[in-house]
Amino acid sequence: MARELTRAGEIERSIIKKYRKELWNPFTYAVNHYELIKPGDNIAVCVSGGKDSMLLAKLMQELHRHTVVPFEVRYISMDPGYAPENRAKIQENAALLEVPLQIFESDVFAVANAQEKNPCYLCARMRRGYLYAKARELGCNKIALGHHFNDVIETTVMAMFFGAQLQGMMPKLHSTNFPGMELIRPLYCVHEEDIIAWARYNGLSFIRCACRFTEGLETGELTGKRRETKELIAALKKTNPNIEKSIFNAIHELSLDTFPAYKTRGVEHSFLEWYDER
Repeated sequence: MARELTRAGEIERSIIKKYRKELWNPFTYAVNHYELIKPGDNIAVCVSGGKDSMLLAKLMQELHRHTVVPFEVRYISMDPGYAPENRAKIQENAALLEVPLQIFESDVFAVANAQEKNPCYLCARMRRGYLYAKARELGCNKIALGHHFNDVIETTVMAMFFGAQLQGMMPKLHSTNFPGMELIRPLYCVHEEDIIAWARYNGLSFIRCACRFTEGLETGELTGKRRETKELIAALKKTNPNIEKSIFNAIHELSLDTFPAYKTRGVEHSFLEWYDER
């Protein structure tokens, strides 16, 4: 007689079965293609409480159970000053999904929200610093974040349209402030629409950013340049269904010989350096 699945078991099964093509396959592709996990790694999966990081936790949990590459994994969540109901929601979802989550506290919201200019930028930098520090404290050499395919292409478009630069989002990075630590993005090839579909299929709800700028938004709508970029890409997709794939592929096929200037490893270069040689 088949063993009855628990609620968490049903959700896990939906990842491997119903959404295998949309979630599991692109997840494992990114892990392998970009060499995100190596034997002996001890990875801190950073769970913010949103849909992306919660799915990442489940995918990493499943990979850890079945991989032939030996690695260890921890699941950590920073409480930067959440309202009690938001922290409770994170704990509720972690229990539901059977993710052994360790929560630690910081003063990120208190510090960032006191800033009049660029509080979100400061918040993001402080969060990452605290996560690196906690991961290192736990003996980890990597942190895993829940940035997905759409984050990658939106960041690229935003950098060009609003930052006046061609800049992508890397699948992994060496930390500059925490020597020996790396950041990896295992959801790099997973589409946001598929994460949303998985959450809805399983009747799951998650918190959003939950800072003072977003806690009052009942609709969950994004604001600012990120929203504008999403809407722009969605509009372009109506006439070019492959627009997202084209943007993603473009950052993998960059032809430096066609650019008048570029920067690598912090050093600026000009086409004039090699132009007369041809």
